[in-house]
Amino acid sequence: MVRKRNYQTIRPRDYHATMKTFIIGLGNPILGDDGVGWKVAQEISRQLPVTDSQSPVEIDCAALGGLSLMERLVGCQRAILVDALETGQGPEGSVRVFPLEALPNPSAGHSTAVHDTSLTTALEMGRKMGLDLPASVTVVAVEARNVYDFSEELSPPVAAAVPIAARAVLDELKRAV
Repeated sequence: MVRKRNYQTIRPRDYHATMKTFIIGLGNPILGDDGVGWKVAQEISRQLPVTDSQSPVEIDCAALGGLSLMERLVGCQRAILVDALETGQGPEGSVRVFPLEALPNPSAGHSTAVHDTSLTTALEMGRKMGLDLPASVTVVAVEARNVYDFSEELSPPVAAAVPIAARAVLDELKRAV
């Protein structure tokens, strides 16, 4: 189940204490293809229902990056981020999986914001401060081009990528950390 409240989840402070993996669909669901991360998170929720608070997996959606996203990862052992990326390095709707450190442009997607820092920098800073942050952050990226037009619909190539990206996330869950 994807829980939403103003693009952020409200949960008890100690909730992450039992969590192992946090899957976050990133983006803005009213900006066309930018909402693909949310659609993938919803698809994963249908395939992998999380029924109790003690589950080793949490699935959620967010529209913020950088420091705000880093704060949401405190206490997780592992994170999988799903987002639209506009790199021009592949056909629209292509799906790539890579570690956060390999993000071709640290300012791409929602791992950063204009008045914030990149998620990579935020994680580095958080670790230096002694925060319990995931050792592994994986990005599942869908190549997109229509990320600024107001629409709740995905373009056909990006919509076709949703089940492929969901399968990529589920495959990542099976991999050992």
